[in-house]
Amino acid sequence: MTAQPEATREDENVRDRLPRALRPFRFGQYRLLAVALTLSLFGAGVWLIAVVFQIRATGGGPVEVSFVATANAIGLLLAVLVGGAVADRVPQKLILLTVEIVKGVLVTAVAALAFTGGLEVWHLALVGLVLGVADGFFMPAYSAMLPAILPEQQLLAANGFEGMLRPAILQAGGPAVAAGLIALWSPAAAFAIIAVTQLGAIALLVVLRRTAVRREVPSERHPAIELLVDVRDGFRYLVRTPWLFATLVFSCALVLLIMGPFEVLLPFAVTEQTGGDAGSYALVLVAFGVGGAVAAIAVASWRLPRRYLTTMTLAWGFGCLPLLLVAFTSSLWVMVIAAFAVGMVFSGAGVIWGTLLQRRVPPAMLGRVSSLDFFVSLALMPVSTAVAGPLGEAIGYGPVFVVAAVVPPVLAVVAVLAARMPRDELAHPLDA
Repeated sequence: MTAQPEATREDENVRDRLPRALRPFRFGQYRLLAVALTLSLFGAGVWLIAVVFQIRATGGGPVEVSFVATANAIGLLLAVLVGGAVADRVPQKLILLTVEIVKGVLVTAVAALAFTGGLEVWHLALVGLVLGVADGFFMPAYSAMLPAILPEQQLLAANGFEGMLRPAILQAGGPAVAAGLIALWSPAAAFAIIAVTQLGAIALLVVLRRTAVRREVPSERHPAIELLVDVRDGFRYLVRTPWLFATLVFSCALVLLIMGPFEVLLPFAVTEQTGGDAGSYALVLVAFGVGGAVAAIAVASWRLPRRYLTTMTLAWGFGCLPLLLVAFTSSLWVMVIAAFAVGMVFSGAGVIWGTLLQRRVPPAMLGRVSSLDFFVSLALMPVSTAVAGPLGEAIGYGPVFVVAAVVPPVLAVVAVLAARMPRDELAHPLDA
């Protein structure tokens, strides 16, 4: 009768000795979700490289890459607000599973067209648009589901793992595999690998248990009217919450300044300034990913900083300064170092941000606030990607990267002071 409690206590002691960053993996449902997310992000990372070099293989350049990237961003913006409202009303498992099935079908079609030589830029733009819509539903559903399957004290570690995955898998592992497949075969082989990983993600999400919707869903009005009311309530919460409003306005400006140069101009800066190829560009993305992975695991292993709002915002702003190196260097290794530094600072701040939302936003609002996070912070992404290509060709890549490096630190300081973040974070501590 006394042995069982002692064994239980001994097991808990062993579990407590696990590194903080690994403790969410005690939970089986989180393990399924984490592996599914890994496969999905791996496919997205392969897509980044495959699209660029598929376009280059057909004689395209920065303008065509801007066209495809802008279509993806528009799709995301069209869907993300509705996606957040749906995530607060519909079991998140159903949303995630539907999204992955749609992505799998689309990428399989792209791979088939690429193998037969029938893939054109407008096909990639159309698929990119639909993939953006899919992401607009996926991201709020994932953010809203995580607190439903993990205790509050495990959220920082789980966000750290996700923060590690995005740079390590999305920006490093996926691009590295894509570059190898393109060098050995063709972009078509890279698209085929994405289709295979989507099948794996779908299988895992089928097994994942459904979680309950964490709010009372009114039913007296038409569902479309209710969705609009939900979106309105999310905006009201955003405007009435100073730290949230200031951070998202700053993020919107940050995306305008850096997203286009990073997504559209960086591959051409690497290949033209350094004389590199697909492998060189992949190496820069790998450096960005490795830096992000290191920072995400480190932040997940520590306590949240006491000045979490100030630390996060200034990190995003001053983390852009290494882009000055990209503007002036002709050395591949200097670009690699700059990408590592930017990835490290951005990912570490992102882990704090994800945990902050899940800890301070009411559960019934989390899907909508997560969608507003994506919407507001990415609202100018289509403008950034659309302008970057033509602007880079008109004035050169260097001046564009200089602006992307020096303006964000100023905006970060303004955001911290305008929203009185130092006072707010002390009044609402997140980690004892």
